[in-house]
Amino acid sequence: MRPFSHINAATVEEASAALLSEGAVAIAGGGDLLGILKDDILPEYPKTVVNLKSIPGLDSISLDGGVLVIGALVTLAEISRNEAVSGRAPALAKAAGSASSPTLRETTTIGGNLCQLPRCWYFRKLNNRFNCARKGGDTCFAVSGDNRYHSVFGGETFKSSPGMSRACIAVNQGELAPVLTVMGAMIKTSKRMIDVNDFFGVGVLSATVLDRGEVITEIRIPLTDYAYKCSYKRFAFRKSIDFPVINLAVAKDLKNNYRICIGGVAPKPYRADKAEALLAGQELTPELAEAAGVAAAEGAAPFEANAYKVQLIKTLVKRELLG
Repeated sequence: MRPFSHINAATVEEASAALLSEGAVAIAGGGDLLGILKDDILPEYPKTVVNLKSIPGLDSISLDGGVLVIGALVTLAEISRNEAVSGRAPALAKAAGSASSPTLRETTTIGGNLCQLPRCWYFRKLNNRFNCARKGGDTCFAVSGDNRYHSVFGGETFKSSPGMSRACIAVNQGELAPVLTVMGAMIKTSKRMIDVNDFFGVGVLSATVLDRGEVITEIRIPLTDYAYKCSYKRFAFRKSIDFPVINLAVAKDLKNNYRICIGGVAPKPYRADKAEALLAGQELTPELAEAAGVAAAEGAAPFEANAYKVQLIKTLVKRELLG
């Protein structure tokens, strides 16, 4: 690792101000950033690392009326074993307990899990060997390269520089994103409240819509039927220390209105709205569950190397609906 300055922020305001400086990056649990620094994958090495873990008051789980409030610095391990979470939003506890490895779950925070950069191997190649579109370059190398784990629903277009747009087919593989999406979570930051459906984005060195200097402070989950009647499923080739190839969350209310969100299939968590519309208000049958799986995959345009994901979508949605 190269030398850099280090700041232990005492308040959210101090952290936000420090992160406005050129070359400044935030660190919480370090599960994402430390690997990035060690592998030297960035176009420019950070000049300053701003520690958020030194800010008090962001590492607690509480109830605020009918809302479950989780501080941005709460670790995945704590979420997985917290009684308030497991009792009121059990799928979130399951997802947090499925991420990464037991050791990393003790340090990885929910805020970091939501903000992690793409896992595309061109983006993450040692010593910044591929100056891809997500780093401000001209090319998404996965389009004509190895795309077996990439998007089956096309790329996301974004501005890579003034007047220039690029597209990326790297997927969002966050463990918690699908669950928080179907639960209707809100993300509170140092400057605003963001609906989780609007939180994820695609940009240069960014996977969220957060502005420079903006810091997540808490995640607020309304304790509705969608929180309690929610299930989570992940598919990975290894049982541990592996990001999901596909993960999904399915939730419903007492009137059989469904929410389905799939990770690992698009640059942002993919809301299967066609499947939701098909299921709305209906009594579930095996035939309807199968049709919903087909609807969830409708519109997919996979590459030859990742066509298997389309069948995975159909099968996993059907199985999760049937329980």
